[in-house]
Amino acid sequence: MEKSIDRFSGSLKEIFGLPEKDWKQYSPLTLAYLGDAVYELVIRTIFVKRANCQPQKLHHQVTSLVSAKTQARMIERLMDELTEEERAVYRRGKNSKPYTKAKNASMQEYLEATGFEAVMGYLYLREEFERMNELVRRGMELLSGKSDRSGA
Repeated sequence: MEKSIDRFSGSLKEIFGLPEKDWKQYSPLTLAYLGDAVYELVIRTIFVKRANCQPQKLHHQVTSLVSAKTQARMIERLMDELTEEERAVYRRGKNSKPYTKAKNASMQEYLEATGFEAVMGYLYLREEFERMNELVRRGMELLSGKSDRSGA
């Protein structure tokens, strides 16, 4: 799986002529913008590969994990497992001034979710796909009450 993601990333760079850029040059809201899409794609992929079912059922399952409230709860539980650099990215995202308001979450939850999404965008741009997936897996475990680190 990791090799196919590496090929995907390499293909994007090659076909579109994308330059290498230091992630610190991106605003936290840009990292969150990308991280929102990447995180949702990861969650959608998990649910689609687990069960081939009706799209409305998939949508219901996915939206429960991609909401600002859930992302805020997830990052709170993951905080001790983040590296110093990941925490710095989270703080930048959380302290940003988003141009939109949360629909179904408090402003605090929305800002925490923005920080979480910034971390996802950061990891994606750095091509740290394994770390990104591990944090999502661990976050899902922590939300469900499972604390097994083996991934079983």
